[in-house]
Amino acid sequence: MANSGIQLVGYFLALVGWIGIISTTVLPQWKQSSYAGDAIITAVGLYEGLWMSCASQSTGQVQCKVFDSLLSLDVHIQTSRGLIVLAMILGFVGVVISVAGMECTRVADNNPPIKTRIAISGGALFILAGLCTFVSVSWYASQVSQQFFNLNTPANARYEFGSALFVGWAAASLTILGGALLCCSCGPDDRAGQQYYRHSQSQASTTREYV
Repeated sequence: MANSGIQLVGYFLALVGWIGIISTTVLPQWKQSSYAGDAIITAVGLYEGLWMSCASQSTGQVQCKVFDSLLSLDVHIQTSRGLIVLAMILGFVGVVISVAGMECTRVADNNPPIKTRIAISGGALFILAGLCTFVSVSWYASQVSQQFFNLNTPANARYEFGSALFVGWAAASLTILGGALLCCSCGPDDRAGQQYYRHSQSQASTTREYV
């Protein structure tokens, strides 16, 4: 049978990564105002996310405004939105499927090959969710970097990487690692179990034909 310890570790890592993906999606700190340069405004801190832009006053007051129009947004924001939402959906399906395929559950317990395939399918969904998150966060970060080093961008209008990007990179890594452990949980014992299951089925069919 599959190594239940590896499955539990992989599922836990993937679950934590999926929660991190959700946190990355809702956090507004995808980019924050830069304090590099001569013309610096320290009284107000600006930061933006996929859904809103916020201004933090020196008094601690924060004001946020949701983006009014979808079509007026930059292409990289729309693409990042689509990828991160897709990652959340894939992660949710992976959470449900992986539970059914784990050795500690009784779903398809009498059919080890099917149970193993279910676990591997859940791991593959986690890997896809992590890749979508990684592409989304990295693409957004590349746009922030290009605008920062653009000579035409004023010094007081430049942005740097926000904390949500680092949360996204960490979440993508955990999700991919957890999904990989779930996919690799099918070891030699599982292949032997599959061969034994096929052999038992063939013997049963042969016996029925003989009778």
